[in-house]
Amino acid sequence: MIPLVADALGWRSLIATRVPLPARSVVFARWIGESVNGLLPVAQVGGNVVKANIVARRGMPGTFAGATVVVDVTTLVGSQVAFTLLGLAFLLVRIGGSEVATTALVGSIAMGLAVAGFYLLQRRGGFGWLARRLAGVVPGELSRKLAAGAGTLDQDVAWLYARGRALGRAFGWHLASWIVGTGEVWLALYFLGHPVDLGTAFLLESLGQAIRAAAFAVPGALGVQEAGFVLLGPVLAVAPETALALSLAKRVRELALGLPGLVAWQIEEANALLLARTDGTRMESPRMECP
Repeated sequence: MIPLVADALGWRSLIATRVPLPARSVVFARWIGESVNGLLPVAQVGGNVVKANIVARRGMPGTFAGATVVVDVTTLVGSQVAFTLLGLAFLLVRIGGSEVATTALVGSIAMGLAVAGFYLLQRRGGFGWLARRLAGVVPGELSRKLAAGAGTLDQDVAWLYARGRALGRAFGWHLASWIVGTGEVWLALYFLGHPVDLGTAFLLESLGQAIRAAAFAVPGALGVQEAGFVLLGPVLAVAPETALALSLAKRVRELALGLPGLVAWQIEEANALLLARTDGTRMESPRMECP
C-alpha cells in the first residue's frame, strides 16, 4: 500500500501544478488504475485511461488529466530504469559479471531507449501527429474534434514538461516507491522462513521488477514474474522454491488490493452513470408554469 501512495503523490505533484486536487482523490484514482492494469488484459493502458477519467470527474479538465497521466507514466518508467541500473550496479559489485547481469543490462538499455523515444514523441506533438494520421479514417466532425483535443493535449504535455520542480518531485516519489518495495520483499522472505539482508532484497526487487516490466502486454505478468524470481534466486543464494513462494506472496498482495479496487471501480462507474441520468432527467423535465 505504501508504494501505491508514494506513486499517487508523485502523480499529484504534476496535478497540483494547475488543480489542487485532494491527495485522497488521487490515491483513490491510482488504486483503481493499478487494479485495472494489474488484473485485466489491458496492456497497462486501460488503467491509465480509467484513472484519468476519475480525476476528471473531480474537477480537472479532461485533456489536462490525460496529460498528467502521460507525463506521470514517463517519469514512472524513467525512475524504474534508474532503479534497475542501481540494482545492476550493486549486482556487479557484489558478484561480478553474470548472465543475469547481462540480461538486466540489455533490458535496461532497451527500456531507457523506449522512454527516450516516448519522451521525444511527446515533445514533438505526437498526439496531434496521430490525430492527423487518423483524419482519413474517422468521419469529418469526429476528426475535427479529435484533432482539437490532441492539439490541446500536446500543449498541456509541453506545459507540464516545463515545470521542472514538479517533474523532479514526481520522479523522486516514484523512485521512493520502488525502493520501498525492497522492504516488502525483505518482510515476505522473513515470514517465509528465509530471511535475507536488505542488499539481497534490493536486488530481487530491482531486477525482478525489470523482468516484470518487459512483459507489460501480459496481464499481471503472469508466469513471467515467477520465472524471473526463479532465475534470480540461485544467483543470490535463494532457493528456487523460496523464490517462487516470494512471487506468490506478491501475487496475494496484488489480489488483496486489486480485487477490491475492481469492485470500487464498478461502484464509481455506476454512480457516474446514475448521476448522468439524473442530470439528464432534470434537464428534460418540463417547467411548471404558475397560473
